[in-house]
Amino acid sequence: MNTLGLDSLETLFGDPFDDDNPVGFAGVLAADEQAVPLTDGELLLAKWNFNHEFVPRSLGGRLTGADELARRLRPVFRRDPALGLGYGVTSLMAAVNVWAAGSTDQRHRVADDLLAGKRIAVAFHELAHGNDFLRNEFAARFTADQIVLSGTKQVINNIERAESLVLFARSVDAPGPRAHSTLLIDKRGLPENSVRYLPRFTTSGMRGCHLGGAVFDNVPVGFDALVGAPGQGVETALRAFQVTRATLPGMAIGTLDSALHLAHDFATGRKLYGHTVADLPHARGTLAAAFTDLLIADCLATAVSRGLHLAPRASSAPAAAVKYLVPLLLEEAHHELSVILGARSYLREGRHAAFGKFSRDLPLVSIGHAGATSCLLAILAQLPTLARRSWSPAAPPAELFDTAIALPELDVRGLSVSDKAPDPLMSTLAQVRPDGGLPGLFATALAELRADSLRLPPGEMGPAASAEAFELAKRYTLLLAAAACLGARQFATSEFLSSPQWLTAALTRLAARLGHGDGVLADELAEPLFGELTTRVDQRLSCGMDRSPIFG
Repeated sequence: MNTLGLDSLETLFGDPFDDDNPVGFAGVLAADEQAVPLTDGELLLAKWNFNHEFVPRSLGGRLTGADELARRLRPVFRRDPALGLGYGVTSLMAAVNVWAAGSTDQRHRVADDLLAGKRIAVAFHELAHGNDFLRNEFAARFTADQIVLSGTKQVINNIERAESLVLFARSVDAPGPRAHSTLLIDKRGLPENSVRYLPRFTTSGMRGCHLGGAVFDNVPVGFDALVGAPGQGVETALRAFQVTRATLPGMAIGTLDSALHLAHDFATGRKLYGHTVADLPHARGTLAAAFTDLLIADCLATAVSRGLHLAPRASSAPAAAVKYLVPLLLEEAHHELSVILGARSYLREGRHAAFGKFSRDLPLVSIGHAGATSCLLAILAQLPTLARRSWSPAAPPAELFDTAIALPELDVRGLSVSDKAPDPLMSTLAQVRPDGGLPGLFATALAELRADSLRLPPGEMGPAASAEAFELAKRYTLLLAAAACLGARQFATSEFLSSPQWLTAALTRLAARLGHGDGVLADELAEPLFGELTTRVDQRLSCGMDRSPIFG
């Protein structure tokens, strides 16, 4: 694992608790109060060539491994999620569409812009339709010599600040998946005053992001703006989504990482009745459980991100599972930690005030171009096929879990829009014997999911599906997470990840979500995890699998 860039970024950010540090928590909170971007943070990321992370190495950037991308950008989300999303990750969300279907010229143009520090916005969203892209109304009308754009896009990050846009537009009036196209628009080449910008949208979280909208009124662009073939927009988006669904939640793990450090710092410093909060068994158990949930999230996001390289024809459903489950784990763990801080979790000033900002920012991680329901639908539509073809027992490949093994450069074009090959991650669980114990419980649950999925009627595989059908998709995400934890333990290279306690704790937490137990960790599990967490907080190490130095 190459952590040089990650460590240098942490060093540049410095001590978050230093009030004189312009990119410390005090500076982050000050910018949040004013609902403006963290200017010093943007300057720092520009110095670090943040946008180079989004450009494939073959085009002059630093993007090779999807899992490494998430880890390298996680420090930004530890400091300020709004900075991570607002400064540049939106450019990744736009660029992957070009990596997926763009021409050679488009790929080089986007690469050159990003390497020069310019922004690209991704203009998919229309408030009237949310994540239902097949109903989008923004129109791209093809004439003999040009494409004419008409319509409104709303709640688009950096739409005014970006030099270019990736637009999702209806190119034919007929319904169906071939009715939309993707376009790459260079705003610098548009007729003057041809685009009218809407007032900025205000939000309760991610307040440093510039969310706006734009109205296009018969704006002409050339055919060279078309990304891929006409009508290929949905297919392009489904390939691009796999990258962002897998990597963005992996970056957002940094928010819970900081929240754990803040909550632990509070618990060990706050005294009640002659003892610290951390002396209370309930508080220790809560911290240990949140730490465990972070490890589960990291295992899942890492394995699925590596699967984009190793199993590109079996990554659609796993990527959707990451986008559904990881934000849920992060939000719920953060909420449990808020009980430790009590009323202080709402304070907007003081040593632990950043905890409240993370509370406000985290919910926005789970929405955007792929909300929870759309991710579950992406899984649900494929469950019968997955049950028939993709869950065969097989020994897991070490490359899926061992981050020290280098991966080939990510090929977004090679991703399949639906899963058509065996899934090496779920196969890790499929080889477990259902003969008792926690791993066996999950093996039995997988056999039950297979049987239930094969019985799904066509009417239960779309938006009109019953709550029971959606529960199958949720069960799939939990079993995939269990498989990721089992694989991470099997191929662990650190003493902590090789130990049985954290894996038993992780499976205990996941089993509760399947309806087995309450998820409360017994003392023999909670105490070792709390001890490991304490070591990491004292030594300023991350709470993820990599245990990397953080906070300067």
